[in-house]
Amino acid sequence: MRLPTWLAQHLAALRALLVFTVLLGLAYPLALVAVGRLPGLHDKADGSLLTANGKTVGGALIGQSFTDADGNPVPRYFQSRPSAAGDGYDPTSTAASNLGPESVVDTIATDPAESTPSLLSQVCARSKAVGELEGVDGRRPYCTSDGVGAVLAVFRADGLTGRITRVVSVNQTAPATPFVASYQGVPVELAKPGEDYVAAGGLITPMRGDAPTDSAVPCDAVTASGSGLDPQISPAYAKLQVNRVARERGADPAAVRRLVDQHTTGRSLGFMGEPGVNVLELNVALDRQFPAR
Repeated sequence: MRLPTWLAQHLAALRALLVFTVLLGLAYPLALVAVGRLPGLHDKADGSLLTANGKTVGGALIGQSFTDADGNPVPRYFQSRPSAAGDGYDPTSTAASNLGPESVVDTIATDPAESTPSLLSQVCARSKAVGELEGVDGRRPYCTSDGVGAVLAVFRADGLTGRITRVVSVNQTAPATPFVASYQGVPVELAKPGEDYVAAGGLITPMRGDAPTDSAVPCDAVTASGSGLDPQISPAYAKLQVNRVARERGADPAAVRRLVDQHTTGRSLGFMGEPGVNVLELNVALDRQFPAR
């Protein structure tokens, strides 16, 4: 008995669906799982998990924070770079901040929880904090001494021209002191929560201070990676932390520096990317060789 054309087509589609479901939905995934259990591939298939004292402490391919319950750095450990993934290194929320070079004005609300720092102020605050933690000069160009972007909104009588009538430090609020008392003879005001000085016609003017062009704090210490999950930091940032970690553990800084060198990897294939230090692997080795006192 010959089936109607429409029914034959539907049965053929159903058979194709079943065949490809078995092949691609069952056989292929199971084959990959079997390959992943082969010697030499087992650890990679499980996510390059690292263990310490018999406990899994993380994965070598996903970064993590080494902070206390309040989010403060634990001094005896090397610190990772900032992360914009969720609350930090959340693999379910991998993301960048999506802020760029023109993000220099903070959104200041009456409720601090609704305020949003600009990329410039985030970099300034992080650099100041790292500088204080490591005992180095954390100042950066275009940053105030209190760790926000040094940016003025300059108002002129005729918009972009004419005499200056008003100047506001847009990222500073009371009780701060304006990072500069006056601008071209006009006193500088503090910003007020809820005010939009850009929409009001202020000309946004970043101000370069006397901070050195090359900060003692490396750029990866103050900026998040594109994924928010990078497990590595630069050798420069790792070496900046050596003295603090050695002091906290009562270890010889030279020995800790050698440990950093041992965990520094070169460029991929010799020419792609930059050298890096896997922070979790380094801290696991640190606990093994120089247990915390």
